[in-house]
Amino acid sequence: MEDLLKIDAVIIGAGPAGLGCSLSLRRRGVENILILEASSVGSSFLAWPKEMRMITPSFHTNPFLQTDLNAIHPETSPADLHGCEHLSGTQYAAYLRAAVEHYALPVKENQAVSSVQPIPDGFRIETPELIIETPNVIWAGGEFSHPRIPAFEGAALCRHNSSIDSWDDLNGDGIIIIGGYESGMDAAFHLVERGKAVAVLSNGEPWLADHPDPSDSLSPYTRGRILDVLSRFPNKLALQGNSEVHRVTQESGTYTVELTGGEVYHTSVQPILATGFRSALTPVKNLFEWANEQPQFTEQDQSTLHDGLFYSGPSLVHRMSKFCFIYKFRARFGVVAAAIAERLALNSDPITDEVARGFHITDLECCTDCECAIESATPEFADVEVVD
Repeated sequence: MEDLLKIDAVIIGAGPAGLGCSLSLRRRGVENILILEASSVGSSFLAWPKEMRMITPSFHTNPFLQTDLNAIHPETSPADLHGCEHLSGTQYAAYLRAAVEHYALPVKENQAVSSVQPIPDGFRIETPELIIETPNVIWAGGEFSHPRIPAFEGAALCRHNSSIDSWDDLNGDGIIIIGGYESGMDAAFHLVERGKAVAVLSNGEPWLADHPDPSDSLSPYTRGRILDVLSRFPNKLALQGNSEVHRVTQESGTYTVELTGGEVYHTSVQPILATGFRSALTPVKNLFEWANEQPQFTEQDQSTLHDGLFYSGPSLVHRMSKFCFIYKFRARFGVVAAAIAERLALNSDPITDEVARGFHITDLECCTDCECAIESATPEFADVEVVD
């Protein structure tokens, strides 16, 4: 164990949220920072199935003052680095590592945080090798290591999609996917492309949702891919919406999925859970106030229970606005960094290009009353046979 370290701001997590906030802190003169990463830079993205791609497109539009939607700094672009529009997890992790190296960010890898404890002057953080005291913490841990396992009977018999390395590795046919949002539809697309028959069982009907915000409906990228396989393989994909799984059983090599409505599905392949992830704040849940299963934040994305404890990442919600994509939660990098700079008696004024490029947005209702969609593309599914 090393000696006690005194750090002005500790960032926990070396993904896009943690690195993006660190870059914004540096631009405000906060130099005494440390980034702790439990595994390696971008490890959540490295764990994606090989075929999974970012649903948000990357374009090198930076010269036109419209920063690449997946960038963590106004002067960088994943599309420029890789020449690719929809990056794989491996490609995006390489972009994050390139940012760490280019900007010389102080990242300590393989430092899983075992404890974050409030103390009179801030927080005491412990890892297997370090003890740190700091007045400011940004929790930016990812969600990918916290898969959400549903409460229905027999859920443990299923396999969460985050445990799959490649869809090429999945043998058998007649595959059942529980969950019909982005990850479920991504899995369905790749499996149908490989000649598999797939049934998607979803609590809702996201393929029919007409909300312009991809936080509440399928992204255009996913919608287009599903329409494509439905047209090319019309008998391979069944979509059953408004369906709740009652239980899953297994006997003699056959899995049986029973719905609350009485429908029954049988398959020889372990059912796939595409049920998302628990909050990224799960490891420090007790340090945040919760209401209706949502963490509560101040208008500077700070814990309402502990001054100096901030959050950055996809679990951020303000006034029903979900900041669950990189281009959304990066809008708060400047807000968090400015608040920490002010606490350290440094210049907290907004940085001009962060404001102009969408890295410092204070409008917390930016997605709650969106009227940007002229007409929904949903009717395209009207000619597709969907299981009722």
